[in-house]
Amino acid sequence: MDASTGTPDDEPGLPGFPAPPVAATPYRVLARKYRPTHFGDLIGQEAMVRTLANGFAANRIPQAWMLTGVRGVGKTTTARILARGLNYARAGQPGTGPTVSMPELGIHCAAIMESRHMDVLEMDAASHTGIDDVRAIIDGIRYGPVSARYKVYIVDEVHMLSEKAFNAFLKTLEEPPPHAKFVFATTEIRKVPVTILSRCQRFDLRRVEAPVLHAHLAKVCAAEDVAAEDEALGAIVRAAEGSVRDALSLLDQAIAHGAGSVTAQSVRDMLGLADRARILDLFEAVMRGSVPAAFAELRAQYDAGADPSVVLSDLAAFTHLVTRLKAVPETAQDPTLSETERVRGGQFAEKLSIRALSRAWQILLKAIPEVQAAPRPLAAAEMAIVRLAYAADLPTPDEALRQLKAEAATAPADDPAPAARPALPPIPDLRGGGSAALAAAPRTSPAEPVPVAAPVALAAPAAPPTPRLGRFEDLIALADANRDILLRTALERDVHLVRFEEGRIEFRLAQGGRPSLATDVAAAIERWTGRRWSVVLSKEEGAPTRDAAARAVDVTRRENAAADPFVREVLTRFPGAEIVDVRETAAEALPTAEQEILGEGDAARVEEVGDDDP
Repeated sequence: MDASTGTPDDEPGLPGFPAPPVAATPYRVLARKYRPTHFGDLIGQEAMVRTLANGFAANRIPQAWMLTGVRGVGKTTTARILARGLNYARAGQPGTGPTVSMPELGIHCAAIMESRHMDVLEMDAASHTGIDDVRAIIDGIRYGPVSARYKVYIVDEVHMLSEKAFNAFLKTLEEPPPHAKFVFATTEIRKVPVTILSRCQRFDLRRVEAPVLHAHLAKVCAAEDVAAEDEALGAIVRAAEGSVRDALSLLDQAIAHGAGSVTAQSVRDMLGLADRARILDLFEAVMRGSVPAAFAELRAQYDAGADPSVVLSDLAAFTHLVTRLKAVPETAQDPTLSETERVRGGQFAEKLSIRALSRAWQILLKAIPEVQAAPRPLAAAEMAIVRLAYAADLPTPDEALRQLKAEAATAPADDPAPAARPALPPIPDLRGGGSAALAAAPRTSPAEPVPVAAPVALAAPAAPPTPRLGRFEDLIALADANRDILLRTALERDVHLVRFEEGRIEFRLAQGGRPSLATDVAAAIERWTGRRWSVVLSKEEGAPTRDAAARAVDVTRRENAAADPFVREVLTRFPGAEIVDVRETAAEALPTAEQEILGEGDAARVEEVGDDDP
């Protein structure tokens, strides 16, 4: 017993005893603590705010709104702010109408933002999907609001409603009572029926741009008295992909991970990212074609804890950044870029071509899912690095052509003396000679010395012969040889040939053919042959198009094959079988054993049906 107080010594609160713990204030995550409460707090949605402000000012208020966008851009928050603006009223000023300007809390604001106002009903359609839930809304909508101006129904994830629930909404949504308003929110706008969308005023909430989101995170860090590096905030912004909630959640996690401070290294460790500077070193080694250096850098990042697929994703992201810096130099002003990315990215953009960057992007885009699905991700990433390094060193087709022309022009001057090197046996031309060319080729035994060739004067290559057009089929073949697929397709599909003679073509254009086909054909012939032809459109019937003729021949061949007794027997014995293709093959192509068993005529019929037939 304590003499001074008359209380037992073991009672808490006495000197020498620890004070009872004070109930701590529950922690609110940043995504909830900094949730917008009025339209001025919404970031990146200026177009929607301007539309609502003009509509409220002109008293043009629809009966329903549809808010759509990716997760975390503020759909539900915007719905609550919209309900607050519809019912905004200050104490002593009951005549205040719907407004987007809410300088202070009104008499309904706190209850609406905390989801406890009896006239603002929120329903999660993900857990209330049936028609009974919608009937409850329809039954209650007949009664006016208790204290607010409007009765507002907020339906989140509205695309989860069933078909019957949507149908039950239609009439009420089209002609609701004047005191009722609806606000729908969804991330899957394509799953919402068109009949619902046509009754709503739709707002597409945009992803928040990186500079705006970066500034918002910096403001939150300043309010929380947290030291944060710009590079760390930039990494969080890139990972959030335009979602404010994701960005605030990652920032909350980064503050806890860094024990009250947000550094680039702590964010990299938290997200499993590679060091941005090391990604640039890896990119430089790969684009230089140095496989050993690229392998060493990839292994070092892997040993430091980086995921190989994340490394390739960062490599692809930096490839995209360099491409943007080359195409749009103003990209360097992006505040989410570090100084290293800005400087070295600009240097790479000056040295690398768009074709090389596009080729690297395609290789990385295909390699990322391969690495994610591979049983050994590091090995798969190394193979992707090999492909990328060797492809980066390849010249583009025009560069290769210029190199060949330059080498051909300098070859006689730079050629060493003929006696200084042995001449190889001539390579026979097998295109025309066949086995005769092989027989004409000189044979030397390994022991025989290789004779030294005398200098040979190389004749200039002969000019290619001018193509001769004697038939319409020659023109189609010429278009195919010059790889003009569009013109070849038009010639086969849209041309009813009337007359074809030297220097002149007449044809009727098929329905749907392009009117400029005659001009295009004349220009192509002059470009390919160097001669001018007269190509005119005619009103005569003309011959069938090449495609139509080929289809008619194919139909006739199938009908003839189907009429064959042997084929009919096969189709009868195998129900559901059909003739897929008809091929005309000589009977000698079959094995001799099949000829002996089936006979020459039956063997020919089997080949006509085709090997792939059931």
